[in-house]
Amino acid sequence: MARWLLPENIADVLPSEARRIENLRRALLDLFRRFGYELVIPPLVEHLDSLLTGSGRELGSKTFQLVDQLSGRTLGLRADMTPQVARIDAHLLNREGVTRLCYSGSALHARPSGIFASREPLQIGAELFGHAGVEADLEVVELMVRALAQAQVGEVRIDLCHMGIVPALLEAYPDELHALDLDVEGLYALLLSKDQPGLAERFGSRRSTAFGKAVLSLPALYGSVGGSHGFALISAARRALPDVSAIHQALGQLERLCASPTWSRFPGVTLSVDLADLRGYRYHNGVSFAAYVAGRPDALARGGGQRDAAVERFGASRERDVDPVGACVGMKGTRVQSIIRELRGEKIDIIQWSDDIVAFATNAISPAKISRVSIVDRSEEHTSELQS
Repeated sequence: MARWLLPENIADVLPSEARRIENLRRALLDLFRRFGYELVIPPLVEHLDSLLTGSGRELGSKTFQLVDQLSGRTLGLRADMTPQVARIDAHLLNREGVTRLCYSGSALHARPSGIFASREPLQIGAELFGHAGVEADLEVVELMVRALAQAQVGEVRIDLCHMGIVPALLEAYPDELHALDLDVEGLYALLLSKDQPGLAERFGSRRSTAFGKAVLSLPALYGSVGGSHGFALISAARRALPDVSAIHQALGQLERLCASPTWSRFPGVTLSVDLADLRGYRYHNGVSFAAYVAGRPDALARGGGQRDAAVERFGASRERDVDPVGACVGMKGTRVQSIIRELRGEKIDIIQWSDDIVAFATNAISPAKISRVSIVDRSEEHTSELQS
């Protein structure tokens, strides 16, 4: 083999193309800056557990892994920059309110996303943290539309989905995956295939259950919405899916997003909803979107308007009404059990912090009741007594 040959799906960028790419990169970063997004530059390599936080199996299979010769820990070369930006927001900035960040850089994939896809894609994007409303989704989607217009790609079709629908189904019917001998990633793969006969065969006799009917209906819930098309598809989704609060909220978000007058400014954009378009790295916790143009089978741009779930997995949350003890314990104790396993069965107590010493002491010995707290200040050599 010639020494100058590059690995498969890795290529040099020659001068004329490099000039076009760089000009577009600068134009897009200027566009993001005009929208108030601040540029961050994450490192190419990180500890693997940080790099894959909250991302699911798909990102893990794309990530190159190596051992750090200094620490012996496993490192990963980034395959996606979004978890890195979430980490920056959670631990380095940790601001109150809304934070807008943008980024640009090379990623590296252990496996290509498609037959002709590069394993070293140039990733450029913008992330909005700290607001979970439709306004954030609209801002991010509008920014994507303007970025594609800057790239002069022509007419665009945007497929919208909501990443909260399938988790809501799994929460409503928690035993169904076990009965089907499926894990979550397996279910997502079946839905992405959109092979309804194959899905029906995989579900077997359980396709007649409420869960089976709901899942089998998702690939068919696809079509144009808004404008002359109205919202018949979302109405059909409400009839086909179970009466679950989280699903109603998700469909309501999609409907409000599609009904926004913002779209009147972009006559070249067609909106559609595809409730089985679940591609992504599982850090989306709201509306997701993908942009397509004629003649290209793959999405030109993809993302989601809400990233706060990813930020929370890094240990930060802007929600002030989140139960901190419940968040540490996790659903059915999953989070705390993983810690106990690392401690080899050692039991632990999770205590809610409070600046009020009486409240903190009460939390520490709950469910026991206290009648008095004595505070010993050794520096002043006196004792204070407080009634609870």
